Amino acid sequence: MADLEYKVVESTVVTDENIEHILNEWVLQGWEFDRVQFAMGEGSKRPAMAFVFFTRLRQG
Repeated sequence: MADLEYKVVESTVVTDENIEHILNEWVLQGWEFDRVQFAMGEGSKRPAMAFVFFTRLRQG
């Protein structure tokens, strides 16, 4: 079984441009996109935070 390591990037700026920036930055560093999860603010229809998850094979 492959030994995976995980990276979680938290962002309070939840825009398509910022999420694209996060994806491009970490994929260029060798991480593979896994998923994005949003946390909703109370009384709001827009997410207050985004958590972007990445994986890669453990190095070393």
